[in-house]
Amino acid sequence: MIDEVQRVENAGLLLKILVDNFKDLQIVATGSSSIDISNTIFEPLTGRQFLFHLYPFSQTEIYPEATPFELEQKIPFHLIYGCYPDIFNHPSDAEINLRNLSGQYLYQDVLAWKDIRKPAFLDSLLRLLAFQVGSQISYHELGRNLKIKSETVESYIDILEKAFVIFQLPAYSKNPRKEISKSNKIFFWDNGIRNAIVNDFRPISQRDDIGLLWENFAISERMKLHAHLNRNCRSFFWRKYNGSEVDYIEEKDGEVSAFEMKWKKKDYQKVTQAFSNAYPNAVSKVINPGNLSEFLS
Repeated sequence: MIDEVQRVENAGLLLKILVDNFKDLQIVATGSSSIDISNTIFEPLTGRQFLFHLYPFSQTEIYPEATPFELEQKIPFHLIYGCYPDIFNHPSDAEINLRNLSGQYLYQDVLAWKDIRKPAFLDSLLRLLAFQVGSQISYHELGRNLKIKSETVESYIDILEKAFVIFQLPAYSKNPRKEISKSNKIFFWDNGIRNAIVNDFRPISQRDDIGLLWENFAISERMKLHAHLNRNCRSFFWRKYNGSEVDYIEEKDGEVSAFEMKWKKKDYQKVTQAFSNAYPNAVSKVINPGNLSEFLS
């Protein structure tokens, strides 16, 4: 077992030598800097390694035996403080630990990559992205707000994705004349990190962004589930030019599923009829706290 492998000089070559010369030895190499690991270690190990991504805890990991009702009672904490191990294990210190974690995690690993020397830009970009969770982003608009080139914005977002701070959902479209096809939405892998960036840990009863928190939480949990189960599933959002939209789309083996995320449970909620008309064979469902356990199965 080798921890913080990215700190070992020529780690990729050394691991290759070990793998090639000790056939019966199983080596587990871990590290907290996914950018360094992916860019400096994997190349010499082509065909010799299995890659695992360790995301923040998922609900299915920490509450494997919970009933749907019990899981629903746990949701408010994770909407605000997320699912990092130290947060889950020490809930009374969640806020202060998140502030420390967000600074170390975002700036030590991300800024060190390619020797980024303008942390103020990155901090401002993260705040803009945090306030636009679940919304379509424009590199040009972000660059204009930050007074930097859109290409620089795109490269920073790419780095944040490689560091597993954020992920993007592309648009789903089979009819580009009516449906948006060249746009992305931004989500954070962890709600707690997002709330630390905007410096807002108010309880859900006082939040005007509860819908965004729920959408980010539910979608990121679904994405973690697919990763854990090694499901070959593609994820999207959907929107027509007239404004009709669906929060989350999945495509697997030619089958399409549509999910709308709603914090408040109402009997009459359903996925927009515009999507059902365009894709009549698709399965659609509204996801709320009451049926989260079904969504994560």
